[in-house]
Amino acid sequence: MSDANDLANVLQRLESLEIKASFTEDLLDQLNMTIYQQQQLIDRLTHEVIQLRQQAPEGGSNGPRNLRDELPPHY
Repeated sequence: MSDANDLANVLQRLESLEIKASFTEDLLDQLNMTIYQQQQLIDRLTHEVIQLRQQAPEGGSNGPRNLRDELPPHY
């Protein structure tokens, strides 16, 4: 009788481990997809930054700034 109970207990534990492994694999797949999407976004943003740097005037940000040029027109 105890052998049957031990076998049932082992089978129950094995099934529980299989379920946990299945959920873990699913979570890993979701995390991998998230990382892939984030890397695509990083690549796009990097490309946009490169394009914006190429469009910006060369001496515009390095020279001295006059704060009066930055005042809104109503001042």
